Amino acid sequence: MELSNFPIFYVDDVQTSVDFYRPLFERDPVDQQDSFALFVSESGNKFGLWAWSDVEPKADSVVSASMEIALEVSNLITLQIHYRKWSELGVEIIQDMSVMDFGTSFTALDPDGHRLRVFCYEK
Repeated sequence: MELSNFPIFYVDDVQTSVDFYRPLFERDPVDQQDSFALFVSESGNKFGLWAWSDVEPKADSVVSASMEIALEVSNLITLQIHYRKWSELGVEIIQDMSVMDFGTSFTALDPDGHRLRVFCYEK
């Protein structure tokens, strides 16, 4: 079995979520339907958005803060650019840029309350 890099967020409204993620990822989804959308990065990483109402088997519709998606950038300048851009787009930032054990990061929420951590890994 191969470890896949393909997180899927369950969302209330796929179109609302696509509209949220499109400017953050700076790309359109490669596939979009009423109940599912798929983004693919230049390196081939996948990120899906799936409508709660269509998830099988049915899942609890409560978003838990027990996980987050980590989005790595290459350096601090790029991190600052993303922080400024996300702030200008009105993204809810729940942790300003902070130095952590693993590097510098900030944390935001998407429209469904999923945590998104953008970070620059510092060795």
